[in-house]
Amino acid sequence: MRVLTYSKNIFIPVTDLCRNRCGYCSFRRDLGRARIIKRSQAQSLMERGAKAGCTEALFSMGESPWEVPGFSKMARDFGISDLMEYLVELCEAALEMGLLPHTNAGVLRQDHLELLAPYNASMGLMLETTAGVLAHAGSPGKAPEVRIDFMARAGKMKIPFTTGLLIGIGEGWPYRLHSLKALADLHRTYGHLQEVIIQPFDPKPGTPMAGRPGVGDAETAEVIRLARSILPVEVAIQSPPNLADPETMARVGANDLGGISSITPDGINPDRPWPDIAQLKDQLKGYSLRERLPIYPRYVLVGWYSRRVAGLIEALADEDGYKRTDGAVSWKRSG
Repeated sequence: MRVLTYSKNIFIPVTDLCRNRCGYCSFRRDLGRARIIKRSQAQSLMERGAKAGCTEALFSMGESPWEVPGFSKMARDFGISDLMEYLVELCEAALEMGLLPHTNAGVLRQDHLELLAPYNASMGLMLETTAGVLAHAGSPGKAPEVRIDFMARAGKMKIPFTTGLLIGIGEGWPYRLHSLKALADLHRTYGHLQEVIIQPFDPKPGTPMAGRPGVGDAETAEVIRLARSILPVEVAIQSPPNLADPETMARVGANDLGGISSITPDGINPDRPWPDIAQLKDQLKGYSLRERLPIYPRYVLVGWYSRRVAGLIEALADEDGYKRTDGAVSWKRSG
């Protein structure tokens, strides 16, 4: 039976303030409506996630919110002086709870990347597309060269990395091919891409692209088929099961379902509820579903992680690098 992997996670929105203004995004908020998550709220989510058997704390935030005029006052009023230091504090709290951090905070400066990397089992950034699309006209962080440079810097640091394409935002087939080739080249150079997500555009009410048609399963499947023909075989292809039919996508080459949560909604697509694991197992009877950590098994086995997360990874992983299922997790943070 073919194996489909997944992780159990919780979604923690650190802040929804963002310098980018993408035409499809419903996560971003303007100053005045934007929020920074309280320690107590994050702690509560982590406690619930740990009790539910989650292993991943997915930290997400708007990109470079400090570039938005008024952010400094917002942060001072909240009681923090440095958002990245606060994010490190949250990552440490997750580790104390037995959750492995995976941070997707947009394009980061090198000093911020170096600060966060030791506290994360893996990190991520969607490429989305190498095309210059109207949807990104107000989004300096979505320039393809900026995002590829960030992923290359992560590769040089040997950070297990998640990226992906957002299809249906005006890029067209030639740029889908170009984007996949760019990711394949990145992985052949640095070896750090653990998975590539193929995410279909899903229009959100109240956004500039609300009236644009979404991408259906047939088109998504064709992109996955193309991706499997281009990406190195060890790079997983993820198809989120709340956005596309998982059986259809598995048949054409998808082999990962991504992070699935019983605690938090999909923070980027909140109107698309997660199926539960039992439902997926019933739907995917021709496949073996296997739980993984936010760091993929091959990176567990070669030790691509820092000493700050080593103890927890080694406690949670089985001999093959997947999430252990024998219930024998014994771990105490050693500092």
